[in-house]
Amino acid sequence: MKNLTKSILAGAGALVLSTTFVAADVVCNEDGDCWKVRERYEYKPDLRLKVYPDNWRWEEKDSARYRWREAPSEKRGYWRSGVWVEIN
Repeated sequence: MKNLTKSILAGAGALVLSTTFVAADVVCNEDGDCWKVRERYEYKPDLRLKVYPDNWRWEEKDSARYRWREAPSEKRGYWRSGVWVEIN
């Protein structure tokens, strides 16, 4: 019974680790809109988007410039002038 309990706990721990530490990038546009992406994308340079690691946060002095946005779609895209633009 102890071995079964240990196996169940080990499996549950592995599941928690695999779902908790999913990496995502932070993307920001020139307007200061920032959002999380689930996969790393290659954006065209003319979109002028900056991609940061998941743990990136703006500094307190920049808090008036930046704001968090939610991507309204699971599809790849970006914010431009307050509108979500999907990329095919």
